[in-house]
Formats: sequence, C-alpha cells, structure tokens
Amino acid sequence: MADPLGLPVGLQLYSVRKLLPNNYAGTLKQLGAIGYREVEAAGFFGHSAEDVKAAMAGAGLRCVSAHYPMADLQKDADGTLKYAKALGLSYVICSTPSVSDPTKLASYSGGAGKYFRDGMTADDWRWNAEQFNQIGKKFKAEGIQFGYHNHTTEFRDVGGMNGLDVLLKDTDPAYVTLEMDCGWVSAAGKNPIAYLRQYPGRISMLHIKDLKPAVPGKLPGERVSTVLGKGTIDYKPIFAAAKKAGIKHYFVEQEEFDGDIMQELTADYQYLHTM
Repeated sequence: MADPLGLPVGLQLYSVRKLLPNNYAGTLKQLGAIGYREVEAAGFFGHSAEDVKAAMAGAGLRCVSAHYPMADLQKDADGTLKYAKALGLSYVICSTPSVSDPTKLASYSGGAGKYFRDGMTADDWRWNAEQFNQIGKKFKAEGIQFGYHNHTTEFRDVGGMNGLDVLLKDTDPAYVTLEMDCGWVSAAGKNPIAYLRQYPGRISMLHIKDLKPAVPGKLPGERVSTVLGKGTIDYKPIFAAAKKAGIKHYFVEQEEFDGDIMQELTADYQYLHTM
C-alpha cells in the first residue's frame, strides 16, 4: 500500500506521551507493528541517546527529528546538538518560541502561555528569528537541519503581518526550515495549501492532524484533535500541494483520543493508505 506522498509514514511521539514513560521500547514496537516507519520525538524521558537508538532499531523505526522548546535550546544548545548527533537525527525543531527578557513572561497577566498567545510582538518574533539563525548555523555545521513548528499563536496580527510571516521573512532559508502543522494552520483560519504554494522550499516537513469542529467560545488553539478522516480537514488537496512542494517528511499527530490509543493510531495509518 502506498501513502499519499510516497514517503515513509511518520508519527509525532507526542501522540503516545502517556504510554512512553511506562514502556518506552514496548510502545515503539507497537508503533512499528502498525506500520509507522519514522518518528519525531517530543522528549526522551531520561533515556540516553544510545538507549533510544537501540529501542528505535528494535521497533524498526527511524527517529528523524525531535522537538525542543526555545527556552531549552537557549539553556543548552550545545548539549542538544551533542545528543542529536549521537542519536543520528536529521532535524531539530523548535516547538515553542521565547522572548529576549523572560521576566516579561512571568509578569504578564495570565503568565507565559497567555503572553505567547496574546502578547507576542513583531519584535519578539524578530528576536526569535535571530536566535533561530544563530542556532541553525551552528547545527548546520554539524549536519543537522534546524527548524520551527507552528501552533496557532503565530497567525495573530502583529502590525500588518503575523508572527509566521516575520519568521519566514527574517530567517535564513539555509539555516532555518519550517515544519508546518496543517491542523493548527487550519484552526487559525489559514490555508495550508496557500503556504505550500507561497513558500516553496521553505517548508520541509508537515504535521498531519485532524480536528473536531470548533466549539463556540473556545479559542483556535483549544481545538481538539481526532482520528484522521473523522474531523474537519480535507487532506487530499493538501497532500496534492505537498507533493508539488517537495515535502521531505510528514508526521501524523493525534493529541487527544476517544478510545484506545493504539487502535486510533492504527486507524490514522490506515486512513493515509486509503486516500
């Protein structure tokens, strides 16, 4: 069975964040048995790079990429790079932005989460772009591509443009790629296809996430994910655009589950092969 992009089917391991801490190697083996071939990590639960490598190999999986918040990258970019190299990652992706002055976050009414959602300025995004260029240059020298993963906050207007526009404008394509989360782009009221067409070569990876219908009074970032094909996003035209855009990897990500996690991740995998 072929998948829609002719690529190995990947899974973002945030999908199994509740299972990995109790049975790391066993959970990975179950994913390999479903048919997933590539994964992207969201934390390593205290395991050494050697242990993770062995668990991945035992499950028939390749760990292509890993997510890190900007705050962690700021603290220890060198340590992250060393771990990524030992594990054999191709990508390190920043999953959440930060700010030049962290006291801003602590003093903001509602805290850091609310600042990232409602308070980020164009200058904040420009600062992040500058950091990404520096980190990306360092990682590229060691053979690892650095990138950024969007949620919904990047699409808030910051003075005639949004945060993602700032990042794409101010980051160097040689050092910073984009991993586009199609679910969050859609939740923010934007079209993933438009970004794939507008920025050929800037987007190298996708997150494939389906969302239940919006609930009145709830924010875009509070949308709930569901099994692929059971939500509100039509992936056929997105995959057609992705094929033309030369996407290199894609990862299914289901963050919430109504039933058994592995059964629903099996349904996600099967859905991709019936398109």
